[in-house]
Amino acid sequence: MLNDSIQYHNGALFCDSVAVTEIIAQVGTPVYIYSLKRALHNLEQIRAAFHELNPHIHYSSKANSNLAILKSLIQSGAGIDAVSAGEIHRALLAGVSAENIVFAGVGKTPNEIAYALEQKVGWFNVENIAECQYINDAITAGKHAPAQIALRFNPEVTANTHPYISTGHGGAKFGLTAEAIRYLLAQQADYPNLKFTGIHLHIGSQLHDTDATRQAVQAALELIAPYPEIRTVNIGGGLPVAYKPDEQIPSFESFAETLTPLLKGYTVLLEPGRSIIADAGMLVGTVLYVKRQAGQIFYIADVSMAELIRTPLYNAHHEIVPVVLPESLPTIPQGEGNFLVNVVGPVCESSDVLGRSVPLPEMSPGAPLAILTAGAYGMVMASNYNQRPRPPEVVVSEDGQSWDIARRRETWDDMLSAENL
Repeated sequence: MLNDSIQYHNGALFCDSVAVTEIIAQVGTPVYIYSLKRALHNLEQIRAAFHELNPHIHYSSKANSNLAILKSLIQSGAGIDAVSAGEIHRALLAGVSAENIVFAGVGKTPNEIAYALEQKVGWFNVENIAECQYINDAITAGKHAPAQIALRFNPEVTANTHPYISTGHGGAKFGLTAEAIRYLLAQQADYPNLKFTGIHLHIGSQLHDTDATRQAVQAALELIAPYPEIRTVNIGGGLPVAYKPDEQIPSFESFAETLTPLLKGYTVLLEPGRSIIADAGMLVGTVLYVKRQAGQIFYIADVSMAELIRTPLYNAHHEIVPVVLPESLPTIPQGEGNFLVNVVGPVCESSDVLGRSVPLPEMSPGAPLAILTAGAYGMVMASNYNQRPRPPEVVVSEDGQSWDIARRRETWDDMLSAENL
């Protein structure tokens, strides 16, 4: 959605002080555009909300792993939450200190564990009993320093969110039960190379109330109460973002007010991702055709589920707006003057729909449109389906005055480079 960084000026959409039309005139569409200014603002808002806990904030790089974004957040004091060796490698290239990396993930491979130990990452968030043995043995084999471990607790709390991004209930693949954690802590002598000093929990993304998080944190604190050596609590991410103008979500301050009384006296880690980068980004495309069929209007655009799969995958909602407003509509079109249209892509799938019944003005082929709040789980989930090159990523500078191509558009040769011809 629109915010202080992504808004209209004189009927044209801007990213900070840069006109979107200026970017697409030089780069073309589809293209992702990000505001570093907005991302840093969001980071500071989270830091301020939780200031009483003085948390260590580790940006969840799976949300958006663009190097320019990582560098900017790291320079502003964020660590990194990584869920693969590839994300660790990228974070190190972006300049993070290895000790400020948390390595999470339910299926770490032996090679990934060995790589993380070689790099001396700060934390392992462990989700399987056997994983402790793998890490312990890898330390012995590689003569690495002991590893700091946070056990990921599955509190069997169901979050009020989409089932695909709810991770703390009993049927999810994530985390360890209370029984498994008690077993591991009773058997610490079996893992002499591991330091069990933290508890980790993450019950899901896009949390729409604070109570489930409170329940989960309370359960975690009760679980670790008999173990005075565990003084670090990693409460994961999950801070929500509004994707609709009328969507009611708890503020960062609401989560902080709920959790601060529980967590005073502990070292606290936070792993926000979406809440930092989602509303700092947009995906811009161009209308290719206007089709009227079966009583419906279709705007067929050059942007598709290959570039943004969230709508087909989660039935996610993104506001879609014209880049240039008609002269008769000096503000965002709502109601009169609009048509309800389906914005669809060119990919050969019926599910390639980016928005249904979207209120948009009459637009002609060649008109650009913007899919908002697309900074998180957009480009990182993009694919080459239908042999579509992935789009470029443009980053608008921290002062909002200039822009650069942070990642160029892929070519057909790029897509073929790993194959034997």
